[in-house]
Amino acid sequence: MERIVIIGNGISGITTARNVRKQNSKAQIIVISSETKYFFSRTALMYAYMGHMKKEHMKPYEDNFWAKNRIELCFAHVNTIDFNGQKLHFSNGKQTNYTKLVLALGSKPNKFGWPGQDLEGVQGLYSYNDLELMEENSKNLRKAVIVGGGLIGVEMAEMFRSRNIEVDFLVRENRFWGNVLPKEEGNLVHKHIAEHGVKLVLETNLLEILSDENGRVRAVKTDTHGEIECQFVGLTAGVSPNIQFLKEAELETDRGIVVNEFLETSQPNVYALGDCAQFKVAPKGRRKIEQVWYTGRMMGETLAKTLTGKRTEYKPGNWFNSAKFFDIEYQTYGVVSAQVEEENEQFYWEHTNGRMGVKFVFNKSSEQFVGINTFGIRMRHELFDKWLTNTKSIDFVMEHLEDVNFDPELYKQYGSEIVNAYNSQFGKNIQIKKKKWARIFS
Repeated sequence: MERIVIIGNGISGITTARNVRKQNSKAQIIVISSETKYFFSRTALMYAYMGHMKKEHMKPYEDNFWAKNRIELCFAHVNTIDFNGQKLHFSNGKQTNYTKLVLALGSKPNKFGWPGQDLEGVQGLYSYNDLELMEENSKNLRKAVIVGGGLIGVEMAEMFRSRNIEVDFLVRENRFWGNVLPKEEGNLVHKHIAEHGVKLVLETNLLEILSDENGRVRAVKTDTHGEIECQFVGLTAGVSPNIQFLKEAELETDRGIVVNEFLETSQPNVYALGDCAQFKVAPKGRRKIEQVWYTGRMMGETLAKTLTGKRTEYKPGNWFNSAKFFDIEYQTYGVVSAQVEEENEQFYWEHTNGRMGVKFVFNKSSEQFVGINTFGIRMRHELFDKWLTNTKSIDFVMEHLEDVNFDPELYKQYGSEIVNAYNSQFGKNIQIKKKKWARIFS
């Protein structure tokens, strides 16, 4: 009988298990994790801390779901893998065999060898255990310093501000998330974060984390602002594949576990996906490592087909992502780089309230639409994905801009303002076409 063993019970591993069971009623499916006994939603960490939901509600499935679907959950830690013998060796001395092995090992917060990075009160925010530790570290906490400039850092800042804890946010670049967001968007988010009482300390590097007499953080030392007193340091300078125990194994690794377009590793019957996987050749328009929730889910859906006899290539399509910066929702589709490429042109519109902005990127010569960032305005993913795939022009996008808005009864439209600003900047006379349903009744 097929015995499929999955190491990791995050979104990648669990999606794989669920979809294998849908397509194969007989295979044995075992999911191993040393983090938690049950799958939980990582995206819910901040909401549990802020009191918006109970911790038990972070589990998307009832506890009896797994037995009902004959998916065995094993709470254990894998020490080594014998690829030749197809066996896993656990820290408790036990072992188990597999016919097919899926490595869904996830990520770990980056540490860059800062002195004091292992003191009490210093941590990242990735796992359920991190949430538990953050709860403990928040007791009697007056001030936190967050190191890094990305999405996890903003989540941590919002969590602390919900409890009126003072926050300083150290960012190496000259704007927030400077390696991802263009200048205008970075400035918009900066202002919004500051409005929520977070102090952004730009162009500043962490040098050392200082200890008190009890081995707990008391301050950080920086290269521009000297010492900053605090009782907590959040390390949110990105994550990296959690593959340390495999570095000496007979498995091809680089930053992550190297896989081909079918999520197959260098070992037969061994697969990797999610945050720990690194493509030998990146899918078109994508990165070799993509540590995003929805890509983990898509990989799991794809790999399940291969595991059940239909070998399927992973094709994620156009890049997209979404997030939230306190009260501002963020969406991105296609390619919008921090620095506009030489062959591309960009157009940015920002509302006078400073909380809404849209950045369009298009090719200078062909005027092909290549990407968009939206802040504070909800737009429809499926249409942008279609327009990117069909290589529509920027003028076409402008003409049909109101088609991508959500229900106008719930969300105000700004298409006319955006298009008027576009016409003014580029000397055009684009007119927004009415939605199909509007034309029917006009």
